[in-house]
Amino acid sequence: MTPFADNRYDNMQYRRCGRSGLKLPELSLGLWQALGDEGNEAICRECMYYAFDQGITHFDLANNYGSPSGHSEQVVGEVLKDMPRDELIISTKAGYGMWLGPYGDWGSKKYLVASLDQSLKRLGLDYVDIFYHHRPDPNTPLEETLGALDLIVQQGKALYAGVSSYRGNLFQQAVEVVQKHDWVSITIHQPSYSMFNRGIESDLLVHTHELGTGVIAFCPLSSGVLTDRYLNGLPTDSRRGKQGEDGRRWYEQQEAEGVWDEVRALNKIAHARGQTMAQMAITWILRDERMTSVLIGASKVTQIAENVKAVQASPLTAEELQQIEQILTD
Repeated sequence: MTPFADNRYDNMQYRRCGRSGLKLPELSLGLWQALGDEGNEAICRECMYYAFDQGITHFDLANNYGSPSGHSEQVVGEVLKDMPRDELIISTKAGYGMWLGPYGDWGSKKYLVASLDQSLKRLGLDYVDIFYHHRPDPNTPLEETLGALDLIVQQGKALYAGVSSYRGNLFQQAVEVVQKHDWVSITIHQPSYSMFNRGIESDLLVHTHELGTGVIAFCPLSSGVLTDRYLNGLPTDSRRGKQGEDGRRWYEQQEAEGVWDEVRALNKIAHARGQTMAQMAITWILRDERMTSVLIGASKVTQIAENVKAVQASPLTAEELQQIEQILTD
């Protein structure tokens, strides 16, 4: 077993996931990026080890992460052999296209059960801590999808059930179905949420708070927009920069819509409080006590180190929150 830092829990804060007994770190690591461009196990291992030494105990996956699909789980499975399983929260998902034919997509019981069985083999685990339905399925009854999650937990293949990208009303319906059948509760919801994507504030968060469900935000930096990466033009080595003409059109459209002006204004507030733009974007999400955790992606240890500082920063003041709100709503 790899030796990890004895003080790894000293500087990370943990929040209870809704009304469950599960606690998650305020910062969690999504492993769709932590493999490097070549799916390098050494990069993944370095990122996971460093994150764990900082108190990040939650590592998030999905069946289709990596190239080919499933590769991320396979690489992570190798790393997990040298980590203390009982100190970790491992989550995975199913809901997007995974294999050919009618049984490799969406939300049928056939797909969800088979997909998790495959994920467990790739990860080398007997169970995952959280298993999510990755996206709503408009053609499969909620009863079937949620019944599959209940079956999976009852079988001991997952400890907690979650959903991702369910809008508020659909989430409420899902909880009603679960309660009607006395199935395992939906412990956590994973929606997209950032300064530039706030739809859940007036929709989903009302329901999750009332029903006692935890919330973990993905895409907190709006796919890199809420960083200082693009403030001085489109870097040629950025993900968008590598897209050539499509990337240039995207950048110019953001410029025309005033996005970069907003980011520059937000960046000034961040610097005034001693943070980077990315750090303040994370601190801003965690201002809401209804949020359990923020899910970050990283392909370098330095990116994790920067983001960890966000949870160690002082809370945003009322004045700072007002300034941010004015920028976001003008």
